Amino acid sequence: MMNKKLVGIIGLLPILMVLGNSMLIPILPSIEKGLQIDERWSGWILSSFTIPAAVCIPFIGFLSDRFGRNRLIKYSLWIIFVGSILCAVSAWLESPAFLFMGGRGLQGVGAAGTTPLAIALAGDLFSGEERSKVLGALEVFNGIGKVLAPIIGAGLTIFLSWNNAFWIFPLLCLVILSGLEKNTSMAHDEEGILGVRKYVGDLAAVFASKWSLLLPLFMIGGIGLFLLFGILFFLSYHIENTFHIDGFFKGFSFMFPLGAMTISSIWSSKRLKMDEERGWYYIKWGIGLMTVPLGALVFFHSLGSLLFCMTVCFGGLGLILPVLNTFITGSVDEGERGFVVSLYGAVRFLGVALGPIAYSVWKEDILAMYGLTFMFSVCNVLLYLLIMKRRSRVFRPGIN
Repeated sequence: MMNKKLVGIIGLLPILMVLGNSMLIPILPSIEKGLQIDERWSGWILSSFTIPAAVCIPFIGFLSDRFGRNRLIKYSLWIIFVGSILCAVSAWLESPAFLFMGGRGLQGVGAAGTTPLAIALAGDLFSGEERSKVLGALEVFNGIGKVLAPIIGAGLTIFLSWNNAFWIFPLLCLVILSGLEKNTSMAHDEEGILGVRKYVGDLAAVFASKWSLLLPLFMIGGIGLFLLFGILFFLSYHIENTFHIDGFFKGFSFMFPLGAMTISSIWSSKRLKMDEERGWYYIKWGIGLMTVPLGALVFFHSLGSLLFCMTVCFGGLGLILPVLNTFITGSVDEGERGFVVSLYGAVRFLGVALGPIAYSVWKEDILAMYGLTFMFSVCNVLLYLLIMKRRSRVFRPGIN
């Protein structure tokens, strides 16, 4: 029977990762002023977190296969704890940028052991239909975090200075550590320790047989999150600089697209179960729902059009992400799952990292920005067509 308390604790890990960036998007201008940095460098406030995470995720995945998910998750949480404190206290210095960016880097290193290992751990602890439900629930937690994070960030700045938002991370880390201590044991970790030679051989066999399907699935998730965080980054500046909306109301505007993504994630995860064909169907329609509205933005530039098209687009992304989690996690055995899922997490994180950097440059020419956004969405269409051409019965999610 499913341990709902354990699912809730594991579900806090994606929320912790999401808070690392989404909470800061509405308050980026405030952080810029506090750090005394130019607007051109603001994208690095987000990317100083996501780039270290993307680099470290594959190594964390490898170590988790060798030494256990629990152990690596706990180490990761303590690293986030320390990094968050450095970010919070950096505001007390005359030149805070260096210490702040160092703290953000540590947060990113720790975040490498949150969502990817949560997905891998869920794959280890649950099987069959339960696994699909739990993996879908993790994506729902992810979506809920994305909805609440901008409101939390914007709301806190009304009452407190920007740096006090970072005290949320140590508090959440302690809650998760306590929950893991009470609901999991290290015994399960010891079962997964393999010899390095056998481990590498097993990984090579997995990629030799499934790379033509795994790689496009990785890319679809990475491009989707690249577009999500890039457009959210642009929306944050567009709302404040063009319409002079700040604080709580700016955070509230993020609820529409992110709320649509969360609702569609819940719907997709509940209906996915073990039906492979239904999963491919959701990917097809999710990509379609992303591509059409992003193409429409080339012609319609008002704030209302932007919010409407983003809402439809992110609703499509919400259909896709639970399916990707289930397909990728179920495609490999427990011994290789940490590394394979972590590679997927690294691609997702690269999308999150590069989105704000790209859009900080592209936003100077809005029409060109919308054109490039549409081209990236078309890339996902091409990837889906490639998958459909190569798909074979060797790839059967959920059977491992």
